[in-house]
Formats: sequence, C-alpha cells, structure tokens
Amino acid sequence: MFIGICGSICAGKSTVAQYLVDHHGFTHLYTSNDVIPQEPATNGDTFSLRLAQRPPKPEHVFPNPTDLLDFVTRRWRERWVVDNIPNEEVLDMYSRRPFFLLVSVDAPLTTRWRRFCSLTNYHPSSSSENDDLATFATTSDTLLYGTSSDPKSLTTAQLPLMSAASVRLLNTSTSLAHLYATLGTLDLLNTDRLRPSWDSYFMSLASLAAQRSNCMKRRVGCVVVRDKRVVSTGYNGTPRGLQNCGEGGCGRCNEGQGSGHGLATCLCIHAEENALLEAGRERLRDGAAVLYCDTCPCLTCSIKIVQVGISEVVYSQGYSMDGQTAAVFREAGVKLRQFVPPAKGLIHLEKMQLPE
Repeated sequence: MFIGICGSICAGKSTVAQYLVDHHGFTHLYTSNDVIPQEPATNGDTFSLRLAQRPPKPEHVFPNPTDLLDFVTRRWRERWVVDNIPNEEVLDMYSRRPFFLLVSVDAPLTTRWRRFCSLTNYHPSSSSENDDLATFATTSDTLLYGTSSDPKSLTTAQLPLMSAASVRLLNTSTSLAHLYATLGTLDLLNTDRLRPSWDSYFMSLASLAAQRSNCMKRRVGCVVVRDKRVVSTGYNGTPRGLQNCGEGGCGRCNEGQGSGHGLATCLCIHAEENALLEAGRERLRDGAAVLYCDTCPCLTCSIKIVQVGISEVVYSQGYSMDGQTAAVFREAGVKLRQFVPPAKGLIHLEKMQLPE
C-alpha cells in the first residue's frame, strides 16, 4: 500500500505520516527535492515552517518522484508513505497505481497558526502579532492556491491535490493522543478504498442510480445483481409517460406529506419496484439474486422482493419501516443486512466517536 498525504501548513501532514510509520509499519519516503529537515526558525519577514524530523535513510531518498514510484511498484505489497506531492502531474502518476491512496489534511487557519507558534516555541509580541499572523496567512495561501510569484518554484497549488483526495481529514484535534485514537478508528488501511469490495461496488452503483431520481420526497437507487453481474437498476419517480414528480407530477410528494402518509395517492414507483420490473421474474429465479438499495426497502417493496425470489437485500441507510421490513424478510427467509462502507470524503476527526 502506498499512501500520499497532502495538505496545508501545520495541518498535521507529517504527524499523520508518522502515525502510519509508528503504528502500521509504513516507511517514509522522500525525493531529493523535498525540504531538508531543519530546526524551525523565523527569518526577517519570512517564516520557515519546516520542523525537525528524523533524518531519512539514504535508501529512502530518491532523485525524483518517478524513481520513487518505480521503487514502490516493485515492492507494492509493503507499506510506504510520502507527505510531499509537489504538483498534479506527480499526483496523476501516483494515482495510476491501484495500490495508491491519497489523503489530505487541513485545519482552520487560526488553529494552524497556534500550532505553528507551539511547535516552534515562537511568541509574537503584542505589537507584531497581527503582522506575523498575516505573514503566516500569506505563506499558507501561497501553498494552497499557488500564488507564488517565483517562476522557479517547483510546487504548485495544494488545493487541487487536496480536492482529489479520497479521504479528506479536518484535523482540529487538540492532542496527539486524540489524533492517533481517531486515526485508529478511521481505519486508513481498509483496502475497500483502493479497490471497492463487491458490496462497495454495487452500493456505489445504487447511489449513482439514485442521482437520476426525480422524486421530490427522497432520492433512492437500487441495483439487482446475480452472480456478481448487474441484472437491472432502478430509481424512484413517476411512471414512464407521466409528468416527472419534480415537475409537479405527483401531488402527494409535492405536498411534502410525512413518511408513510398518503401512500395510496402517491404516483411514484419506488426504486426497488423499477429494478424488479426491469429484471423480470425469469431472470431472478432460483433465489440467487441480491438486491442492493441505498435505503432500506419499505414494507410495500419488501413483499414484492419476497414474491420475485430475491435471496438477499443489502442496504446502507435506514428508513422508518425497517422493523416491519425486517420481519417480512425474516419470515420469508430473505437475508437482510446493512452495509456501511469505509468513511471517505471530508471527515472531521474531532467529532468522530471513539470506541469505549
């Protein structure tokens, strides 16, 4: 596994990298263009934001990212981490490898400023504090948005790299112990993020199908699978030939009635119903088909799922009729389970629940 970490100044990039080294056996790799570790200092109006770290072994320093990637590719079963990705070209090169995961780390500007002062033991005077913070903010903007006027600069904006990250950490942790604990809960090494499991794959397709929904009440998507092959997909909305729900086609949905109310007047076909109608009973025979839905099926859909011979239902989000649906499936011998994929996107570490 090869993890790349990008992010803003004093957000915690090197700390996350060190966590992977200390707790999961990763090896930190560098290129010769990386900043040489040195003691933090201030120099006139320019902040040096490089923190002292363990000196790398010579065999872990490479002339350029291409050589580094060649080294990792030959040893992809081992664990490697870099916390300096200079530009999008290098990121594109790394991202072509199926064993690469990009993680970004960020924090509010004032939080990062306080960390800088603490880490460097820097104490701005009351008369210069605003100017010093402004200089720090300017340096941060240069790294994030690529506003440097130096034509020889090898580093471009970090923000496009951070936007491309599969996992985006918002690190407002106030202690190293809390940060490490939340990182442990996050399970960064989950290989589902590299190559989705079948559950992740089909649930993603169901979520994608939901984006086609025109129902004013709730977007729902569904995929019916047999032998790990998609048989049919469906999303909720008004029937073919009728005005779309989102254009006023279903009075019940457009009136915003609560869950479970006015169902007899609803003109929308549910995602599961659409998928089952598309598949047809003959293609679902022998009880070998699995239905993936991003929302747990309602009671009405559950009896239809039983009738066509679906053997298993997998869902990601709960619904108000979960208990009734579960009872129907239990009596009919249909397996029901909830699948929760590994966390991706923006994750606020401080708000994560820690195991008791």
